[in-house]
Amino acid sequence: MRRDRAAPRGELETLVVESDALQGHLLGDPTSRQVHVYLPAGHTPEQGLPLLVDLVGFTGSGLSHTNWRNFGENVPERADRLIASGVMPPVVIAFPDCFTRLGGNQYINSVAMGRWEDFLIDEMLPAVERAFGCGGPGRRGVFGKSSGGYGTIVHAMRRADTWSAAACHSGDMGFELMYLGNFPKTLRALAEHGLSIERYVRAFDRADKNEPTDVAVMEHFAMAASYDPDPSSFLGIRLPVDLSTCEVIDERWTNWQAWDPVRMVERYADNLASLKLLYLDCGVLDQCNLIYGARRYHRSLEALGVPHVYDEFDDNHTNIDYRMDRSLPQMATALSGGAR
Repeated sequence: MRRDRAAPRGELETLVVESDALQGHLLGDPTSRQVHVYLPAGHTPEQGLPLLVDLVGFTGSGLSHTNWRNFGENVPERADRLIASGVMPPVVIAFPDCFTRLGGNQYINSVAMGRWEDFLIDEMLPAVERAFGCGGPGRRGVFGKSSGGYGTIVHAMRRADTWSAAACHSGDMGFELMYLGNFPKTLRALAEHGLSIERYVRAFDRADKNEPTDVAVMEHFAMAASYDPDPSSFLGIRLPVDLSTCEVIDERWTNWQAWDPVRMVERYADNLASLKLLYLDCGVLDQCNLIYGARRYHRSLEALGVPHVYDEFDDNHTNIDYRMDRSLPQMATALSGGAR
């Protein structure tokens, strides 16, 4: 629903990327992926506009951010308004479909989930840039919320050779506060299926209706398949706790922690410092406890002398797309200045 009906309307195009990077993963998901691409009003390839890439949260797809919304804007409508108001320079925005059988994506490479980092950088980006004459070195930004915020911050750390700006909204970090307290609920749900992950997933796939508790369990499975995949297990899933006692299995949990942004930040400080813009925010009422990880990450950035924008706001983890009104104009402005 457009808030500014007078704003010139951009166009939405669709690409299909046939992926080699996603071949051979264990989930059996499609390797042919749609990417919706927003082009601002009046766009021509000769403009060489910056390119932003939207990484969505768990259970989402980039395609969901271009859908009609009741009582609110989708992202293209938001971009139309921000550009028309003059607070944001024109940009192209890509919305890749990265949904998986387990319900979501952390946008990293995994033998179980697929090589999603490689897909985004080596396949999706070149396809969009060739088709629409946008992006390129110094003019690429990535943004997202929740799992998308996680993908954003990890890409900013690991792939600053590709991305020049990043905006992480309520991204996953501080893993012990996010995950450990919820494993007992997952084990109780598994107990109804003989503690078998395979039986649980197959029942989930057959169900006519899925409950919120089912989605929470599937999220744990997706995280396990991302951070600590085991090719010998069903769909590569093994949990980092004993299924009977819920005791943490140190070796497996260490593998999870290695992917916690709070623990990664020092190693990638130079990459982060090279960005034109690093933006982070989180709600102080975040029900996933992400505010504490965000504060730790912010504190580390300050100690390391990494320039960044950090903001806390009076809200929780839900329905916070309005935060893009702050991040997108800053990213577009930073990227409109040319190569770093």
